[in-house]
Amino acid sequence: MLPEPPQCTFASDNTSGASPEVLQALCEANEGYSIAYGDDRYTSDLRAAMNALFDREVSTFLAWGGTGANIVGLQALIRPWQGVICTQSSHINVDECGAPERFLGSKLIDVPSPNAKLSAAQISDQLGVLGVVHHVQPGAVSITQSTEYGTIYSVKELKEIVDVAHQAGLRVHMDGARIANAAVALGCDVASFTSEVGIDILSFGGTKNGMVYGEAIVVFDPSLSEAVEYLQKQSAQLPSKMRFIAAQFLAMLNDDLWLDQARHANDMATLLSERISSISGVTITQPTQANAVFATLPKEAISRLQEWTPFYTWEGDNEVRWMTSFSTKASDVEILAEGIKTVLGE
Repeated sequence: MLPEPPQCTFASDNTSGASPEVLQALCEANEGYSIAYGDDRYTSDLRAAMNALFDREVSTFLAWGGTGANIVGLQALIRPWQGVICTQSSHINVDECGAPERFLGSKLIDVPSPNAKLSAAQISDQLGVLGVVHHVQPGAVSITQSTEYGTIYSVKELKEIVDVAHQAGLRVHMDGARIANAAVALGCDVASFTSEVGIDILSFGGTKNGMVYGEAIVVFDPSLSEAVEYLQKQSAQLPSKMRFIAAQFLAMLNDDLWLDQARHANDMATLLSERISSISGVTITQPTQANAVFATLPKEAISRLQEWTPFYTWEGDNEVRWMTSFSTKASDVEILAEGIKTVLGE
């Protein structure tokens, strides 16, 4: 018999609530009045905090969500006849309802990748059409860190990608919806795998790591900042009461809360992977490097487990994804593992 289902859900880190510190910050930001559209002290303080985080002056813009942040950033990088090189499994390619191609008016040049990571060699393979008027011209590269499969680019891999792209005249965008999880996994500061390797624009995630809503667009190349400012407004990504996003980010950055929460999420994924890897019928399909566990198991077991607690199937009909978050409890991980064991007859 299956135990009582876990109190949390492993469907997505988006299903968790907000951290108490973030909610407190929202309440404090709600006191009194503030100038709209980013001319408030919270947004000013956040911009200074982002400069400190990256140890250089950056341009920080706040958007409603990840899809919007990606669209604004990518629009600043390419011209209408250019395309964006990305993986087939990238969020911009399969999980944004075609929004990037619609609003960019440009093609996504998607390439296969079994671990959701682009390589410098794959980018080089797409450059043979440069200068050929009959073909979409590669204009930018978009990579996700951590990836849609929970894998992590090393600093070396990122440097190789950026070098190949920049040498060919392409810009580089990073979708950092789970950038905190990547920073913890790499064990280094966030600048070392973004600005210091030459990333041009970063979507800096907050929603999946304990914020109510909101993402940041961080521009490292100052020549792009003016374009992003106007594209943000044109793309309906300029919040009027911006202080409520800025206040959340300030709470996250304070005392490295954003890293502590991501570290816990990663640890819970590692624990889950350890608990289920020896169960007969379960095969871990991707290395558990961040806060995602991918595995295959019999189809009939998947159906029964999904009736018990929600989670998503992934590639094919017998691969699943379990996500952990800042609020996942070790006891819930143990319950999920026990449920998997029970369904598989162990």
